[in-house]
Amino acid sequence: MNYQQDERIILTLDAGGTNFVFSAMRGLKEIVAPISQPAYADDLDKCLSSIINGFTKVKSLVSPKPSAISFAFPGPADYPSGIIGDLGNLPAFKGGVPLGPIIEDKFNIPVFINNDGNLFAYGEAIAGFLLLVNNALSKNKFARRYKNLLGITLGTGLGAGIVISNELLVGDNSNGAEIWLMRNKINSSQNVEETVSIRGLKKLYLDNCSYNHEIAPEPEQIYQIALGEFPGDREAAIDAFNKFGEAAGDAIAQAITLVDGLIVVGGGISGAYSLFINSLIKEMTGKYLLNTGDEINRLDIKVYNWEDEKKRNEFLSFNPSEINLNKSGSTILYYKEKKSAIGLSKLGTSKAIAVGAYAFAVNELNKNKL
Repeated sequence: MNYQQDERIILTLDAGGTNFVFSAMRGLKEIVAPISQPAYADDLDKCLSSIINGFTKVKSLVSPKPSAISFAFPGPADYPSGIIGDLGNLPAFKGGVPLGPIIEDKFNIPVFINNDGNLFAYGEAIAGFLLLVNNALSKNKFARRYKNLLGITLGTGLGAGIVISNELLVGDNSNGAEIWLMRNKINSSQNVEETVSIRGLKKLYLDNCSYNHEIAPEPEQIYQIALGEFPGDREAAIDAFNKFGEAAGDAIAQAITLVDGLIVVGGGISGAYSLFINSLIKEMTGKYLLNTGDEINRLDIKVYNWEDEKKRNEFLSFNPSEINLNKSGSTILYYKEKKSAIGLSKLGTSKAIAVGAYAFAVNELNKNKL
């Protein structure tokens, strides 16, 4: 659908552990300046009042009346019911709080809540990476189009979202795309987030570091150390990003066998994409050893780095063959090559989440004819 032409207004919220930032969108564009409210992470009454006050302020700035409220909020949660569970950075919600119904009752409009990984993937599917790739295929006059997307966020934790033919996968238990719980290739007794995260990258660096740091460097500093632009153990920094990419590539390879689509990467650590992408793709395009001693490709699809111009052009170089349908000479195109591309967020992580929240609400309103 053409979201840019939709006139409905959706109120949004960017929920952090310290501050809540409220805004409003129409036609995939933010239409008011963001308004910040304190989170009051330890006090439920103050926290709820802050959320209601934030939406009230934004609502007063838009006309006509907003059609819905849609935003990302940390889990665990029952997202379809709007119930938020025990949160580490927002302890006020311990025991379960019906946040969605509370807000819906206050404003008398539908309220939709998802996690940030889901909405990041949805935003990139609607107006980001998926659209970019399909436009490039169209420009090159290929009939092939991609409909599925795996979104990965690399930051404090490892997040993910899955979009299948314009539908966001939430899951029966609001637990779809929980990639962070996959087994960790670097340490099989751990989940992969213990390596593919800020804390994981810092540990990878310190484990092999010969430089005496007073405190563990942040990912941006480890990135600069790897480039030789900041004091530290450059070899350990490069190795940390390689292992980070290896662990991420293993998890993404497992996930993409089920999704079979494109892959987009966002989050703070994605800024170091150039340092981990080679080891990530190497892991995804590795081999399995059969009992016979023979090797097979780990994936049936070939994965290309979209950010590398040469690899991008290879991805876009489809060579379909014409298959005869009958004796009359009718033919059909056969795309024998199985390909996927991995690339960086084209909207930016925060904007992709906001776009995803907006688009999700519009689609739900359409389904319910609201």
